[in-house]
Amino acid sequence: MNSKITDQLKEKYNAIDQDAEVHLEGLLHSKPINYWDYIQTDALLNLQVQRTVFPDENVFIMYHQVNELLFKMVLSEMDQIARHDNIDTDTFTSKIMRISRYFDVLTSSFSIMKDGMDVNQYNKFRTTLTPASGFQSAQYRKIEFASTELINLIDKRFRNTIDRNSSYENAFEHLYWQAAGKDYETGKKTYTLSAFEDRYKDEFIRFTKFYQANNLWSKFKSLPKKAQSNKDLIKAMRHYDYTVNIKWVMAHYNTANHYLNINGKTAEATGGSEWVKYMHPKYQKRIFFPDLWTEKEIEKWGTGI
Repeated sequence: MNSKITDQLKEKYNAIDQDAEVHLEGLLHSKPINYWDYIQTDALLNLQVQRTVFPDENVFIMYHQVNELLFKMVLSEMDQIARHDNIDTDTFTSKIMRISRYFDVLTSSFSIMKDGMDVNQYNKFRTTLTPASGFQSAQYRKIEFASTELINLIDKRFRNTIDRNSSYENAFEHLYWQAAGKDYETGKKTYTLSAFEDRYKDEFIRFTKFYQANNLWSKFKSLPKKAQSNKDLIKAMRHYDYTVNIKWVMAHYNTANHYLNINGKTAEATGGSEWVKYMHPKYQKRIFFPDLWTEKEIEKWGTGI
């Protein structure tokens, strides 16, 4: 064995008070790695559990599982940016473009849903999904928290009047996606929203407390002024913002419209939300990096910039 590698291994294990010889001996008894064990193929291919007999339900399940894997990839890149104390412009730009590419894939992949399922099958098996809803994706909610400051995720009706110094709990109650399951006049929440909060609210608030100062937008604004003027970085930031908050959302919206708006009659979402206004970007105008857009662009947000 190369003596340099041996020395490096000894140095590695000595640093954690381990005997390098014991670890090397362990290699004598280990099996060679193969693709199916490394990727955990068998486990992955057995994660699809249908609730009905309709074959296209499997497409629906696997598509959303693929989405969640891509969300995890996005969050990994965001975590690296958030925990980087002195990130340089090139690294920041590279990470933003990586994230954007993941969302480019997510956006284009909606054709799998839109054109890859039988409408009749979908509208039969979807009734068994009630009261589950796509807005219950915890990873997607985390992506939003890690992208921008909380004020930019507040329901547009309250964005200009909410106390920006109020508690995280109060801000949470006014996030835009709360409208998918909450009557603001009575405060009553649907089972879909209540169950989601019971499962994730405490985790979300802990997550948000860290990312309020370490989200992509805050990190960008902490860069030197010269870096904030970098054309490639600004282009990458705008691409990400537009891709997530318009292209991705509209791809989702158009797919939902394909299945739920039949013969001029709009069906209710499985979670009970008024999905047309909840999803369409022109209503909420979710914008991660508002200062990177002109007033005219913001005014026309979601209507064709």
